[in-house]
Formats: sequence, structure tokens, C-alpha cells
Amino acid sequence: MGSADELVDVVDEHDRVVRVVTRGEMRSGRSRHRTVFIVVVNSSGNVLVHRRADHKDVWPGRWDLAAGGVLASGEGYDTGAVRELAEELGIVDVALERLGSGTYEDHDVAEIATVYRARWDGPVHFADGEVAEARWMTREELQRSVSGGLDFVPDSVALVLPLL
Repeated sequence: MGSADELVDVVDEHDRVVRVVTRGEMRSGRSRHRTVFIVVVNSSGNVLVHRRADHKDVWPGRWDLAAGGVLASGEGYDTGAVRELAEELGIVDVALERLGSGTYEDHDVAEIATVYRARWDGPVHFADGEVAEARWMTREELQRSVSGGLDFVPDSVALVLPLL
């Protein structure tokens, strides 16, 4: 099954499931859905940022300051965060700290999200091909890059950056 055929919960503004659709239907209808973000920070306080693969269905090739993605139908936030971190960055067996949650909507997406932090000094590898490259940035470098250096995805800037 391709990613467009994966089942996704469409939720109302209170995060209650109102229907189940394919990911393709969710994207084409810009339906509100559940997502997770996992910001990875090393022991020096640097943040791991990554560039999304060019084949991504939303914001291809743009930079992101958190791993994460859409939850599958019936998947919980904590379970989804563990899965996404392993799939995108190859990071497993690490404690996740819940930082907060929020909503984000623009002309591309409508989502309810939970944000986590993982502390990690080990290697990363791009297991599922959704990440093209990654680099560590200091908080100052990240702020400068978000302000004008690199083209970042807007949802993680809006939801994750304020929680750092």
C-alpha cells in the first residue's frame, strides 16, 4: 500500500475522530488530522534539522526542525512519535519528553499536533527515504536560518520553535 492509500483519522477541533479517509483524500480535502513532531537535541543543546526529500507530498525539499508526520488511523500520539523518529532518523530506544501540543492551519494543511523532544548524541540514518540530509545547528544558527537563510516548513516553525 502506498502512502496515499494509508488510512488517517480526520478529527474535529476537539481532536475527536469524525471519519477515516485515505491519506490522499485527507491531503486533497485539506482535512484536519493528527500529527507529531519530535525535535532532536544533542548534549551540547544543538538541534538536528533536516531537509525533506523531494518526493514528499507536502513541502518537498524544504527544511524541517523536527522529525514527525501524520498519525495512522487509530494510532496514539506517543506511539506515532516513536515510529516516526525511528522511520525518519533511525533513532530508537530513546526517551521522549512531551513538550506540548497545538493546532496549525494554512492553505496546505490542517492539523492537531503533539510536540516531543528527544536527547540524542548518536548517529542518524534516513531509513525510509523521507529525509534527504541533516545537520546540527546551534539555537542561534537555527533562529537565523528560520528568519531568512533556509526555507523551513511552516508548521514546525509555528508549533515547535516556540517550545524550544
